[in-house]
Amino acid sequence: MADDPVLLITGASSGIGAATAREAAEAGYRVVLGARRKKELDKLARELGGAERAIARSCDVTNWPDVEGIVEAALGRFGRIDAVFANAGFGAKRGFLEESVSHWKAMIETNVLGVALTVRATLPTFLEQDSGHFVITGSVAGRRALAGSLYSATKWAVGAIAESLRQEVRQMHGSSGIRVTLVAPGMTDTEFFDQRPGNALDGADIGRAVVYALKQPAHVDVNEILIRPASQPT
Repeated sequence: MADDPVLLITGASSGIGAATAREAAEAGYRVVLGARRKKELDKLARELGGAERAIARSCDVTNWPDVEGIVEAALGRFGRIDAVFANAGFGAKRGFLEESVSHWKAMIETNVLGVALTVRATLPTFLEQDSGHFVITGSVAGRRALAGSLYSATKWAVGAIAESLRQEVRQMHGSSGIRVTLVAPGMTDTEFFDQRPGNALDGADIGRAVVYALKQPAHVDVNEILIRPASQPT
């Protein structure tokens, strides 16, 4: 329906992003799907109802014109954005002598700058309508330092972005209509791992947590969801 809410998702081609798109579509959302892998996005968009229910847009979150473009596409097609899930990100091997410097740079730009650019592109729309919901993918690794993990440091930064954004919309813009939720998954069975872990969460588990936060009444701001598999000890 034309008045169904719209959720924009980055990193939507697989894993948590794709699973969340499916959960949100089931909950009545129209979705705007962004990622670098356009072929996978197109397939997912067809699965979720085609042009009337889903947009697939190639988007590198480290590229400002790409991020501006997906927001413009969402507004052009659906005329609104009700929520954004800043989810794009990837990891690295532990150890400060591991991985290449170029891998580190790409990870930091995607995990940290990519979130900030996604916020920057969508915040004006939310401020204009005095409503909207930012959901940001953090990690258990963003709550405790992990040995040799630059990835952990990026997720600490993401947690800081989420709280800084929450304070900005309240204190600097005087808005109580814009909500911010950090979703911090533990071990999750996605392409993040070269060898898929057992006894892990599924992407759909995180997707349901995102939809839970989105579906709360307007006066409820779920600031953080920490979600681990029951078997994860730390």
